[in-house]
Amino acid sequence: MIRMFLSTLALVAALALGGTPTLAKERLTVLLDWFVNPDHGPLIVAQEKGMFEAAGLEVFLIEPADPNLPPKLVAAGKAELAISYQPQLHMLAAEGLPLVRVATLVATPLNSLVALRDGPVKRIADLKGRKVGYSIGGFEDALLGRMLETHGLTLKDVELVNVNFALSPALMSGQVDAVIGAFRNFELNQLDIEKRPGRAFYPEEEGVPAYDELIVVTNRKLLKSAAIARFVSALEAATQYIVNHPDEAWEAFRTSAPKKLDNELNRRAWRDTVTRFALRPAALDRGRYVRFGAFLKDRGLVKTLPDLKTYAVELE
Repeated sequence: MIRMFLSTLALVAALALGGTPTLAKERLTVLLDWFVNPDHGPLIVAQEKGMFEAAGLEVFLIEPADPNLPPKLVAAGKAELAISYQPQLHMLAAEGLPLVRVATLVATPLNSLVALRDGPVKRIADLKGRKVGYSIGGFEDALLGRMLETHGLTLKDVELVNVNFALSPALMSGQVDAVIGAFRNFELNQLDIEKRPGRAFYPEEEGVPAYDELIVVTNRKLLKSAAIARFVSALEAATQYIVNHPDEAWEAFRTSAPKKLDNELNRRAWRDTVTRFALRPAALDRGRYVRFGAFLKDRGLVKTLPDLKTYAVELE
């Protein structure tokens, strides 16, 4: 079973307040970006199939109480690793946090702009004068703004509505005409299950540079840790296993926490996610990071960025 603390709210709160868990040598704490889901497939498979253990590691996967906290806690030295996002890393690096990307989990964007297939939005230009729901301002505004510009519109041509994280409900209820920030492997499947199929528009096809969605970050002080290097190698072994044994990998994932994971939404999301896992988790596409950093700067989300080698590396 997954080695996961049940009282994650209490643990993350303790970390935030300065408490440090007692870790034996070769133990690693990984703070997830969200509750366990198919995006974390290689992590769960590595845990369930003994790949972390074979690498001499005892890995604890912790779901966060606040999704914004994990990288900041790693920067503060309260945990060794966090699951984060490439766009978030650029912005945190610009703030001076000592975070470094050491691996990639999901190597393509998942974020998308989604409307109902039977609704009035058939193309992005149809959003003029309509409502667009979002969860988190800043980055999602930047994505939407660039996508609109590709079709002769700007953010002033739409009404932005903060629907928190209720993207699918807001869309199905008619509160908004489209949502930005919908993960194509989840919200599209959720809408289909509810018999309200969606239509997705993909940022990387609408003027936004491609980027890595989920990445693994550590504190710069830990870059020479042999345990972290072995962790990344175990991720690669797990991804290879998923590719070679897709049915067995799904079985390992769903049975790791069957009450939470063994359902139709996760089954469909797993199917749509496995082709997006990074086959070489350690590999770094420097050009991709440079291009996306320039995009964030152009959209006003960062003023300056440090040298890339200070916040994204390939471990030796």
